[in-house]
Amino acid sequence: MSMVTLPGLSTLIESMSQQRNLPASAVQEALQEALLKGYERYRRQHGEDDPNLLSEDYFENFSVQLDLQAEGFRVVARKTIVEQVSQPDREISIASKGAQRARASLGQVVMVDVTPKQEAFGRLAAHQTKMVLTQKLQEQQCKFVQTHFAHLRGTVLDATVRRHDRRGVILAIDSGVDGLHVEAELPHYDKLPNDDYTEDAHFKVYLKKVYDNPSSRPLLRVSRASSHLIEGLLVETVPALREQQVEIKAISRDAIPRDREVTPRSKVAVASADPAIDPVAACLGDNGELVTAIGAQMNGEKIEILPWSEDPIALIATALSPAQVREVRLLDEEGREAVVVVAADQEALANGPNAQNLHLAARLTGWKLKLETVAAE
Repeated sequence: MSMVTLPGLSTLIESMSQQRNLPASAVQEALQEALLKGYERYRRQHGEDDPNLLSEDYFENFSVQLDLQAEGFRVVARKTIVEQVSQPDREISIASKGAQRARASLGQVVMVDVTPKQEAFGRLAAHQTKMVLTQKLQEQQCKFVQTHFAHLRGTVLDATVRRHDRRGVILAIDSGVDGLHVEAELPHYDKLPNDDYTEDAHFKVYLKKVYDNPSSRPLLRVSRASSHLIEGLLVETVPALREQQVEIKAISRDAIPRDREVTPRSKVAVASADPAIDPVAACLGDNGELVTAIGAQMNGEKIEILPWSEDPIALIATALSPAQVREVRLLDEEGREAVVVVAADQEALANGPNAQNLHLAARLTGWKLKLETVAAE
């Protein structure tokens, strides 16, 4: 059998596997597809204006075989054995040496070596192969990411800082396959102001998007600012949430305050169907250790756990913690507007710095809140 030599083939595949973070088998598949495109280009150049060669599926019975040991490749075609050949690219005569060597009978399909000579393959075909290879590698990367990450969308993952670019930070996430890592993009708008994104720094991230189109950009997009990250970390850390004894009913988060002097903060409302379980205590842990551990992972973000209530008046009053609320009046239940009355000495607490506490309470409850003050007793 003839062969087109590719010196350093094994080294090339290993290098591409490392550069693209792909299994060697995926690189080989991409290379085979690219070489087949190069062969198609070669055949069309030498096809004597045969219009059939321009058909998109004309070469569907052709394939490329890599020989890593001999460092080269062969092109083979599936051909049906016939008495008289009318389609040379799909048929082979039973009287041919190939059919006789295979000891085949009429109607059988055999693999026939159709590898071009080394010099005949030509520069144009080789150039076509290189162009297609980049595309095929991107397709393999997309396929790999879809296989190993599509089902993880909406979960919390471990990530390591790899580098920075103009759009944000590029992180590496372990795929769980042979130590291969997939790159993820953390956009500037999803970064936390207190994070130190130095190379090799480790972070917990929320997987927001898994792209399904081949691209030179990372195919994963993650966030450090999403409220879902807090939710995921709580479920990961708190046994009662993990075992579904306690449920998170609502979360509001100010991860990136407008004023850098204001501490990032989250409010989380929790409930339990079991009256014997205190959902707030279950989430806090002994001396608040569970929430403190999550806050440390978020570089000092304050996380407040509150009891959920189906009664909007009770929920609104609780959501404005640590302020003490005198009264809640529901002005428009359909439009979800309410007035909250606090003593004058509680107004600052109810608002919080830059009205952070008031805004978080409004988002947590889903009500538009307006503060009114009365004289302190």
